[in-house]
Amino acid sequence: MRTIPPLPSLMSLRAFEATARLLSFNQAAKELFVTQSAISHQIQKLETDLGVALFERRARAVVLTVAGHAYYAKVHAAFELLRQGTREIRAPMNKLTTLTVGLLASFATRWLAPRLEQFHAAHPHIALQLQPEIALADVSAGEVDVAIRYGRGGWPDVRAQQLMPERLSVVCSPALLTGPNRPREPQDLLHYPILASHSSQPFEWAAWAHRFGVNLRNARTVQLHDYNIVVEAALAGQGIAMGRYNLIRPQLASGGLVQVLPDAVLDEPRIGWWLVTRKAGMSEAASAFCAWLTEAAREGVLT
Repeated sequence: MRTIPPLPSLMSLRAFEATARLLSFNQAAKELFVTQSAISHQIQKLETDLGVALFERRARAVVLTVAGHAYYAKVHAAFELLRQGTREIRAPMNKLTTLTVGLLASFATRWLAPRLEQFHAAHPHIALQLQPEIALADVSAGEVDVAIRYGRGGWPDVRAQQLMPERLSVVCSPALLTGPNRPREPQDLLHYPILASHSSQPFEWAAWAHRFGVNLRNARTVQLHDYNIVVEAALAGQGIAMGRYNLIRPQLASGGLVQVLPDAVLDEPRIGWWLVTRKAGMSEAASAFCAWLTEAAREGVLT
């Protein structure tokens, strides 16, 4: 009979998930009501158990390694399933309303997920069903109840309200900028692989290049499936990426990613994240989610 390898301890996994999500031993300790040394001990125990380093310890920050990023994606998803299942079983079944939200996986992972506990605490009777898709879900046809889209707006047959603008600047791993050939002006970026995510209506690199007078015709572009993969590739030093500031604040704050050309920042008012709903109106649950999301975006808007 095949033996199934034992899982790491639940406490070690909880400590890792919280620390990776918050990028702070101290904040993770507060969330789990334990000491910072207890969190550190559990992380070391987990790394020993797995035989791989999950974090890079720096003077003022903690940064996930490539292995840590990959493991966090799986562990976080597992804990989200547990949290959702717990919420659903605690709520009276006759009062539980399911709300389907279409959005990009990168927005779900990097912006929405850390805030979901706030929504569920305020609206325990609403069960969110996130539907991450690169293709735009058809809101008007009822494929989803609400959608969060990235772009410039102007979609037909729907209501679109901008949640927050997006600030775009070229970013990469600091390791990529060592040596005498560091980019000094936008045209120097052509010496590096350009990381881009698949999109039905791509515009980021073209808009940035047009603003700063760069011809990308001969650029070495690496097309990746999703913006989450773009960020991971940039963190691993595989090229330069267009940084969506609202999604990569933690990586910029920790130093995992740096701006290549700090003065070449694109702030186009219509580029951003949009809340998309049906023209015909919304359900009570959809209205509650939209109101909460609008307030959450207002608190997290660019400053």
